[in-house]
Amino acid sequence: MMKKILALILLSTFVISCGSRKNTGKIATRNAEAVSVIKKHYSTETQFNTVSGKLRAVYQDEEKTQSVNLSFRMEKDKAIWMSASILGFPVAKAYITPTSVSYYEKVSQTYFQGDFSLVSEFLGTPLDFKKLQNLLIGQAIYDLRDEDYDFEQSPRGFQFVKDDMILMKKMFLLNPESYKAEAQQLVQEKNNRGLTVTYQDYQKVNGLEFPESIRIVANEGSNSTNIDLTYRSISFNEEVSFPFDIPSGYEEISLK
Repeated sequence: MMKKILALILLSTFVISCGSRKNTGKIATRNAEAVSVIKKHYSTETQFNTVSGKLRAVYQDEEKTQSVNLSFRMEKDKAIWMSASILGFPVAKAYITPTSVSYYEKVSQTYFQGDFSLVSEFLGTPLDFKKLQNLLIGQAIYDLRDEDYDFEQSPRGFQFVKDDMILMKKMFLLNPESYKAEAQQLVQEKNNRGLTVTYQDYQKVNGLEFPESIRIVANEGSNSTNIDLTYRSISFNEEVSFPFDIPSGYEEISLK
């Protein structure tokens, strides 16, 4: 189960990492109202050092549906850690940093451990920890300050669209009150691949706003995979640890 969740996370990161740019500190969008909205999106970003809690993950593809409980911990910009359990028994762990991806499963007694260059070489595109983190906390996956987007205000919220026929079509919908992400969609028509992320609810904990439920849908060709994440028992800025030791005797999974 953890392997499938991690695979979808990697697929998400794979889709969103293509064509990324480094922020220059300037806002490329020319529309004055859009510039104001972009500034508010970043000025109202939830500020925290650490966040921890419980996650309910429901994974679904064409063949079956599975659910699992996850303990979740994050140190912003540094680490994401998850421990999966079924009926109270630990079954897998994952640990992701800006330079590494590691996980192991107890049932199959297998593990993977490598840096992003190895995973990137396997997938054929660079991966990006920051974009994955943005996806999980309700920020725009891509930095909206980097490119000139078509902007539209509707009853649903503030919509930004960038349609690059060669690389990717990007769509970001921001809440008109909180300026948090309501939906994000990335489509690579050339490769028949897409990613849609919707934030169905947000919660406030000690004055800090954080997603309550996220749906991630990844499409590739005729295949569709989705995962519903529900955050529970969220705590901010407490001391956290990331215990991760691969048990002896486990078989390493190679990407080659």
